Amino acid sequence: MDYNVVEQKKKIRSEVERMLDFVTNEAAQEATADHIERSLFTLLLKLGAELLLLFFQMRSQSCERDTIFVNEQTVPYNSEQKREYFSIFGKVPFWRPYFYSSASGGHTPLDAVLRLGADRYSDLLRETLDYLAVYVPFNKAVDIVKRILQFGISTRVQQKLVSEDAADVLAYYEQKAPPTANEEAEILVIQSDGKGVPMILEKPSTEPLRLGKGQKRGRKKEAIVTAVYTIAAKPRSPVEVLKSFFQEEKALGKDKKAPPKPQNKEIWATLDGKAVALARLGLRVAAREGAHIMDRVALADGCESLQDRIKETFPNFTLILDFIHANEYLWKVANSLFGEKNERRLKWVKEQTELMLSGKTGQVIEVCRSLAKKKSRSKKQVEQLLKTANYFERNLAYMAYDRYLAKGWPIASGVIEGACRHFVKDRLEMSGMRWEQRGAENLLGLRAAAENDDWDEYHQFRRQQRHQRLYGFPSQTQYSLEMTALNLSPQEASSQLGGRHKQPMVLLPSSDEQAASTEYHALPLAR
Repeated sequence: MDYNVVEQKKKIRSEVERMLDFVTNEAAQEATADHIERSLFTLLLKLGAELLLLFFQMRSQSCERDTIFVNEQTVPYNSEQKREYFSIFGKVPFWRPYFYSSASGGHTPLDAVLRLGADRYSDLLRETLDYLAVYVPFNKAVDIVKRILQFGISTRVQQKLVSEDAADVLAYYEQKAPPTANEEAEILVIQSDGKGVPMILEKPSTEPLRLGKGQKRGRKKEAIVTAVYTIAAKPRSPVEVLKSFFQEEKALGKDKKAPPKPQNKEIWATLDGKAVALARLGLRVAAREGAHIMDRVALADGCESLQDRIKETFPNFTLILDFIHANEYLWKVANSLFGEKNERRLKWVKEQTELMLSGKTGQVIEVCRSLAKKKSRSKKQVEQLLKTANYFERNLAYMAYDRYLAKGWPIASGVIEGACRHFVKDRLEMSGMRWEQRGAENLLGLRAAAENDDWDEYHQFRRQQRHQRLYGFPSQTQYSLEMTALNLSPQEASSQLGGRHKQPMVLLPSSDEQAASTEYHALPLAR
């Protein structure tokens, strides 16, 4: 087949000359910067498509049309077969050799050499769409692509790509190497909490046409959010924490050091239940154990079932009731006793908080029960006082805050609270959203890869797994776009690209025969 490579090169050179003329001709001397920039971007997209077509033409033309050997069987050349490649430059159709035999079926070995997937969408395009979908609604993601790249993708395709590209997230984290000991701190911390996700009803709804007061359409399913990280110990006194918590920083002096930050934080969320969530967390925890870990802390709220699961799954961790969550009970009592605008409210909460931080939560329980016995109390006040006393009493074993502070341990679950809000709520609870469980699970998986700064490494792993499934042999790692374009070595790239490439990368073999596996062990290429 005549691929007109020479004509394609002439066309590209003509386009480049046209672009040079566009920015240097007389009209350009009176044009605005905005007009030139917008027009150039459109021309560059068109040029990119032409260059990509030239690449495919040359690679296809270099293949001899003879026979190939598949699983020790000879498969003859049959014809040229068209493939449409949907790239960030738009659709680029090209032809490549097709081999067929009745015994072996059809084969297009160039697809394997070029590391192509089963569908027509390029990896760069689908990963761009995936990344947008992780943070914005599907319809907004496709709108952004259409506005910037000037072509459309349907939301159905967007959802399909997310579903397919999330398939290897669990496998990726199962094989992901843990941080090295010198990258870690001495306290290993885990946290867990739940956050509701609005779901699509699987059965026909029996809801009335108009809902009554307090009624809601649909239902929610709890996503269990987990986090693991290490942190350096920072001993502090109850008074220091009290002043910091109530924003009395000036009283601590100007030499107050910044608190230690979580190291190598990993967050995850799943709708498959507490047991599954904690089992996955257990795998990541086991990977990060070592002689460098001095203490192990588990932070959670007062959910009894979750606490029991944590104690069962992580028996060597010290379970701590989240201090912020416990303190909220004091505020509820104060609001009930004094009202939200009474100045005595703050003073009372401070006094009880200091007792709690000093390991004297038993005294706080006594105060609440004593106040509840007064005849002047309303029914609601008594209920809140007893509810708080009972809550503290049940969690007393997890509220030795004076001992935790002396050891330098964290006592607040801000990491998981932030994760519930940002990781789950901000994406899955946008106005009008309802989810099928599998769709929500897929999105949470990709969101984990993005939030844990594993995006590039995960998609490299995903591409390798896909190649193994499609072609029966592993693909080899290539340089990244920046490394290739800048002609950098892995060491130079690590320095100049900000250390983004966490693992060493290798160049592809110099010839396509070396790149192919034993399945296509006689792929004929012209020299």
